Amino acid sequence: MSEQIEAKGQCLCGSVKLSAKSVSKNAGVCHCSMCRKWGGSPALAVDCGNEVEIIGEQNIKVFQSSEWAERAFCLICGTHLFYRIKESGQYIIPVGFFSDINDFEFEKQIFIDEKPAYYCFANNTQNMTGAEVFEQYAQDG
Repeated sequence: MSEQIEAKGQCLCGSVKLSAKSVSKNAGVCHCSMCRKWGGSPALAVDCGNEVEIIGEQNIKVFQSSEWAERAFCLICGTHLFYRIKESGQYIIPVGFFSDINDFEFEKQIFIDEKPAYYCFANNTQNMTGAEVFEQYAQDG
């Protein structure tokens, strides 16, 4: 199991603040087409478990992006806040949201089979296809 820390962050305008009790120190990238469309690039994020406190919920818009997950952003400045798995309540939060933490370790890339050819990360990571990701969640669930 990876090292976990408690961390806080806020959106660009400060209207939404998140505090997570179990932030993984291992960052990952998702190359799926939805993540790339959502942010204009792959999503670099960390698993924050399901103990996340939100201040400023009235400034959040939640979008049901699939049957199993939702994505949220700040209504004021547009900052991407989280990807949340509905069944477990697990929050995946963009790594840059926690601007005071600089020692995350880039560990994993998922949906590697959807990664376009125009970029490539040099880090040595665990790489999983979309099918492998869904298979893992089916086994874990």
